[in-house]
Amino acid sequence: MLQLLGLSAQAEAVYRATLQQPDHGVLALAEDTGLSESEIRDCLDELAALLLVKPSDQYGGRLRPVSPEVGLATLLASAEATLAERQAQLKKTRAEIAAIAAEHRGTQSSDNAIRLQGLDAVRARLEELQHATEFECLSLNPGGAHRPDARSAAAPLNEEALRRGVIIRALCRESFRNDPDTLAYARWLTEHGGQMRTLPTIPIQMIVIDRRVAILPLSPADPRSGALEIHSPGILAALCAFFEQSWSEGTCFGERPQSDNHECTPMERALLGFVAAGDTDEAAGRKLGVSLRTVRRMMSTLMGRLDASSRFQAGVNATRRGWL
Repeated sequence: MLQLLGLSAQAEAVYRATLQQPDHGVLALAEDTGLSESEIRDCLDELAALLLVKPSDQYGGRLRPVSPEVGLATLLASAEATLAERQAQLKKTRAEIAAIAAEHRGTQSSDNAIRLQGLDAVRARLEELQHATEFECLSLNPGGAHRPDARSAAAPLNEEALRRGVIIRALCRESFRNDPDTLAYARWLTEHGGQMRTLPTIPIQMIVIDRRVAILPLSPADPRSGALEIHSPGILAALCAFFEQSWSEGTCFGERPQSDNHECTPMERALLGFVAAGDTDEAAGRKLGVSLRTVRRMMSTLMGRLDASSRFQAGVNATRRGWL
């Protein structure tokens, strides 16, 4: 217990023994503690250096213990002074780290936005934000598999945040269930206390930390080009509202998407919406994250149910019948 004061465990045992039997010499202390005579002498030297024992006026050639109220209190005061100095140094170092981090984040384009150039800068900033997250992390994930290497890199940060009580909510495309790596990540996240829901499509990649910082891609078509770090309260309020609306419409991971009154699944409704808007099968497949073959199979089934002879007619009939 007294190691924090610079006292070894053996020296502490000898000190306690001298307090109990102040007239005991080396031989008697060896019997009291079970230490060898050599070890007792080393411990007495250590205690003398810490001013916990002093020469005895009553027993010539022996050492007497200094009372704990004096000896240990002096050591404690010295340790507290050292700790205070250390804390002051840490506070100064923390300020220096903050200054370096602010400089490292790059050129600030405005008071409320910071440009993060390149994928490395984005990942480094996300690591910083995850360590600083206090209560919540929201994310929109439009696509792309969680590769094993990326998953293994993100897992420790997410696990550490979840242990701190941070709420993690992630929205992903429904089609991720077809990818083994992303599916494995989803299972890991939910098993560790995170929450995940799915939608047929996710319009943009987004991460919001504690509703005070948002990370958006500079170019949705090329996420590797970098991102914009947003601090504007107005923009953050809009992004959070959009997330909550999307979250309320999502399907919880582990549950099957529910069909509507027309026996139409969310992905089928989304496909009909793309068709009605004039998207090709290839474009619809990219947005849904499914293959061209899957889109055509779904479209063929929907055309039969809508009595349509063309994709365009399917979109029109779906609108007329209230499917959209």
